[in-house]
Amino acid sequence: MQALAELKEQIRQALPDLDVVIGWQQGFDALHTRPLFIRSEEDIDKLVVNEFCVVNPASYLRELRGGKKVGLVLKGCDSRSVIELLQEDLLKEEDLTIFGFGCNGILNHTKLQARFGELGFIQSIENDGANVTVVVGDNKETVPFTELCADKCLTCVYPNTLQCSHFVGEESTKKPESEKNKALEEFEKLSLEERFAFWQDQMRRCIRCYACRNACPMCVCKDHCIANSREPKWLSEEVDVQNNFMFQLIHVMHLTGRCVECGECERACPMDIPIMLLRRKMAGVIRDVFAYNAGTNAEDTPPLMCFKVEEPTIEERH
Repeated sequence: MQALAELKEQIRQALPDLDVVIGWQQGFDALHTRPLFIRSEEDIDKLVVNEFCVVNPASYLRELRGGKKVGLVLKGCDSRSVIELLQEDLLKEEDLTIFGFGCNGILNHTKLQARFGELGFIQSIENDGANVTVVVGDNKETVPFTELCADKCLTCVYPNTLQCSHFVGEESTKKPESEKNKALEEFEKLSLEERFAFWQDQMRRCIRCYACRNACPMCVCKDHCIANSREPKWLSEEVDVQNNFMFQLIHVMHLTGRCVECGECERACPMDIPIMLLRRKMAGVIRDVFAYNAGTNAEDTPPLMCFKVEEPTIEERH
């Protein structure tokens, strides 16, 4: 990122008024990054911004609510999480400083591994925006970026950080490859019986580790999560198809009209369960019924947080 030096300087100037700035730093190899919590000027030099910055920094906000002044380095998709939390009055805008930039997409480790094998054998990756050149041993292969990027990047219409305090570099002009997610389109072609069988197979693999919930920036219930409640006991701790499916359906209903489709749930799943199919389906229903896209305007009231005698986007039956 050419504007990284400018971004670091913006953070350096703002840091004295902040408790922490959350961004990304290099991970254990060149293909991974991990969250960075900047609390001193020495930490700023660790900041990186590249196509491997997959973790949504907004996922840590639920632990930092309550008077702390927090800065975040956010991609466009991640910034929607913050806007949605502001809409729900779960954050105060004056406590936040957002550092934004234009994103041209991120790479998906699962796709890289499926194509090139174990990531430890990948020697280097170069990305020019249109193609990714990967070196594995004596082999050098160039692959279109769209074949290795995260699915959410293929339909992304918000490549630039929304409602940020500072914006660095030029805005991204990246356009979506398609309007609708191809995996969801293929899934919706199945019969109801086939869809049910598909989810039964997927839920059979779920180990109920709750990584999907813990990585979600919109899951703010903490100790009051229905999955952990003992009194009343809403959900069995048995790991079977019925209880796993019940948890996921409760989770998707909890996120109805709130999910910003950042994909953290699916990325965090150790079993590679395509949970985003449920999220995207519900987000699409909300767009169709209420003409509402979660986390795009802090002044909007989410449709399920208000009541209207007549919805302007629903044709009433009399």
